[in-house]
Amino acid sequence: MKLEGIKVLDLSWFLPGPYLTTALADHGAEVIKVEPPGGDPGRHIRPADERTSVFFRNMGRGKKSVVLDLKSERGRADLFRLACAADVLVESFRPGVAARFGIAYEAVKEKNPGIVYCSISAFGQDGAYPGRAAHDLALEAMTGVLSLTLGDDGRPAIPGIPVADLVSGLHGLSGVLMALLRRQTTGKGDYIDVSMHEALMASCANVVGSAFAENRQPDVKQQRTTGGSAFYRVYDTADGRQLVLAGQEMKFVKNLLGALGRAELAPLCEWPGVHQKPVVEFLEATFRGRPLAHWMDWLPTLDICYGPVNTLPEAIADPNLVKRGAVLTEADGRKHFAPVVRFRDEPSHPLYREPLLGEHTEEIIR
Repeated sequence: MKLEGIKVLDLSWFLPGPYLTTALADHGAEVIKVEPPGGDPGRHIRPADERTSVFFRNMGRGKKSVVLDLKSERGRADLFRLACAADVLVESFRPGVAARFGIAYEAVKEKNPGIVYCSISAFGQDGAYPGRAAHDLALEAMTGVLSLTLGDDGRPAIPGIPVADLVSGLHGLSGVLMALLRRQTTGKGDYIDVSMHEALMASCANVVGSAFAENRQPDVKQQRTTGGSAFYRVYDTADGRQLVLAGQEMKFVKNLLGALGRAELAPLCEWPGVHQKPVVEFLEATFRGRPLAHWMDWLPTLDICYGPVNTLPEAIADPNLVKRGAVLTEADGRKHFAPVVRFRDEPSHPLYREPLLGEHTEEIIR
């Protein structure tokens, strides 16, 4: 596997850091997860099975667990010793906490110049909000993402997945891998400062046009990806289910409207906006006329972008995911996501087992 021989010290909790280090573990890195005596809070997020929570199973697989009491002198000394022997260290403390534990980057770098040290925090290490706590939803609000995610009542709606957590974890992963690549020629590691606030703000690149160019908030319901296009929209079906159209290219527009006998409406779809209302009304009435199953049989006969609004159980059972082995089921019924990055020559061989709390403390520390 690509990362065999790389030793990672994981001092992160919840999602951004563990998402990063799980990817490293899936591709062969030895990831040592340092937990407090009570364990990573993710272990206790329900639902759970007899072993641990599903959340921790997804974020802890393939790692080793070491319990250290960082309030004790010995615990801090053990932590520093582990950090000085690692290739990568990932931490998600509030700024300043790592220094109080004696494992700030400069202290570790002095003993281990090759360390790749990644800090993920809400606002960055030197931002305007030192020490301020924030989870995903607060950052979605502050970056304007919630102002673009409006329900039919015009109020912000809570997104279904924590995008700030995920994109900051992925930026951290890319930074770690770039630093490891560079270390091959310089022999030196580096310090990586990932701000969740910045990572999510940068993810708005495709919707920030009016704010950058004219310093104004867009009319959300009339934008091309947030409600102003008949071909990028959610539609109800006769049985109370929903489907989406998700391709605004004119070839898709003409294919569907032509098949429905309303090709004359296609020119209205050249640009998003209120002028598309006749198309929206026609498609709303059309899709409400038949149940979802009918449309899922008929739409594949056309070259358009569409999809059913699945429940999570339906999504997990999707034939494409099943065929590609993207969701794996163990003999005991426990399910896992397979790694998304697939190498042909050196495929991943993830260990679909999360560690018990402190399972490797004696092996690694004592």
